[in-house]
Amino acid sequence: MSAVLPASGLAATREGDSTLARPRSRRMTRLAIEGLRKDFGGSTAIHALDLATREGEFISLLGPSGCGKTTTLRCVAGFEFPDQGRVYIDGEDITALPPERRDIGMVFQNYALFPHLTVRRNLAFGLEMRGVPKEQMARRIDEVLAMVQLTALAERYPRQLSGGQQQRVALARALVIEPRLLLLDEPLANLDAVLREDMRVFIRELQQRVGITTLYVTHDQAEAMVMSDRVAVMLGGRLQQFDVPEAIYLRPRSVDVARFIGRSNLIEGRVHELLPPTGVRVRHAVQTALGMVEGEYDDALAPGRTVQIAIRPEAIHFDAGGPYQGAVKASYFLGSTVEHTVECAGGQTLLVQTAPGQRRAAGTQGALAFEAGHAWIIPS
Repeated sequence: MSAVLPASGLAATREGDSTLARPRSRRMTRLAIEGLRKDFGGSTAIHALDLATREGEFISLLGPSGCGKTTTLRCVAGFEFPDQGRVYIDGEDITALPPERRDIGMVFQNYALFPHLTVRRNLAFGLEMRGVPKEQMARRIDEVLAMVQLTALAERYPRQLSGGQQQRVALARALVIEPRLLLLDEPLANLDAVLREDMRVFIRELQQRVGITTLYVTHDQAEAMVMSDRVAVMLGGRLQQFDVPEAIYLRPRSVDVARFIGRSNLIEGRVHELLPPTGVRVRHAVQTALGMVEGEYDDALAPGRTVQIAIRPEAIHFDAGGPYQGAVKASYFLGSTVEHTVECAGGQTLLVQTAPGQRRAAGTQGALAFEAGHAWIIPS
C-alpha cells in the first residue's frame, strides 16, 4: 500500500480516470491509544481503551449512539483531553498537543465547509495557515481536486454543490494538508441511501490509493464491514471486539456483539463433549433445547461449561432431512430475502433467512439444518 501524500505531491492523473493519483513513497503512520478514559460530569464515556493501528490501515469505530466512539475520535484529534491514558502517533506522545500541532486531517459529519469561500479557497485555507508557498499550494490543490474528481467545480461555492460533492470537498480539504492521520466522524450520515453506498466505495478506494492511516466513526454496520481493514466494536464505552469484518460478523466474542452486529440466533446450552478435529478450530457437541448442536470455538471448552451458540439466520436452511424440527410462525418479505420466525423444540425460536423463492407460509412444519462451521460458541 502506498504512503501518505508527500510535500512534492501526487503523480499526475486525468479527471475521472479510474486510476486515481498515486503518492510517492513516504513512511506511513501508526496510531496507538493506551488506557484512554474520559469522564463527563461523573459519567464515564470511555473505559480504559487500548487500540493500535497498523500502517496505512482503515479502522472503523463502530457502535450505537453514546458508546464513546466520537469521544475517542475527538481525543485523538485534540478536541477533548482524556482523564487518563495516552495517544501516540508513530511513537510520539501527542496527548497534550493542541489540534493544530497534531498534523491530523478531519472530516466532520456536517462537512464544516466555509460557505463564503469557493471550493478552491476552502482547500487553500489550511495550506495558507501552514505557510505553504503559493506555487506549491496551487499544485497540491489541483492534484487533490483531480483525485476527488472536482476540478470542474473548483470555483463553485458549497451552496452550489450536492451533498456528495460537499462531502468530497471536505475529504479533499483534509487530504490537501498531507496529514499523518485522517479522521472521519460519520461523514456519510447526511447522504441518502444510494449516494451513501457510492461514497463509501469512493472513500475506501481513495484511502487505499493514498495509503493514509484512517480512523472512521460510524453507527452503520454495512459501512464498517465494507470499508474497514479492521472494526473496533464499542458498546457502553468499552472496546468489545477488534478484528477483521469477517471475524466480527461470524465469530463474535460476546453475546453483546452477537446481538449488536446484524441479526443472530443465540441458543443456550452446555458443552457435552469435544469432537474429533477437522480444521483449525475446536469442535464441540453442545446439548441445547433443540437437541445436540455441533459448534466451533478457538480453544477446547470443558464438558459442562455453559455457553451460547450464535448462528446467523442466513446460515440456517429448510432441509427435509435436517435434524431440527420447527413450525413457521411468520414470514416477512425483505426484498432480496425472506425472514422466517420458526418455533422449535423446547420453546427455542429461530430466525431463518432464505431466498424469496423458498418462502414458507405461516403454519408450515419443516426440518432445519445448518453446518457446524456456522455455529459459533460464546462461553458464558
